[in-house]
Amino acid sequence: MATTEAQTRWRNRNRFSKKQLNVMARLETHQALDDIASAFALRGKAEAVTFSCFILRWLMQQRELKNEEAVRLLALLSESYHNDRDIYAP
Repeated sequence: MATTEAQTRWRNRNRFSKKQLNVMARLETHQALDDIASAFALRGKAEAVTFSCFILRWLMQQRELKNEEAVRLLALLSESYHNDRDIYAP
């Protein structure tokens, strides 16, 4: 854990461009983020979260452009997540 001084320096340096996100998540989620980071040559779990958000936003944009495959994938992913939400949610 970072010291209070280090956290303050980080916040001051990044206050206009970043916001720290501390999220309680299951161990499986942390492992999945590590796996995503490794699979796509990312710099760790934080970048894996950013990359995952990027992918989902891209799929949503494709859905708006009437890309049938994106519509199908988003529907499958959403349904699958909601069916197993208790497994993934903290």
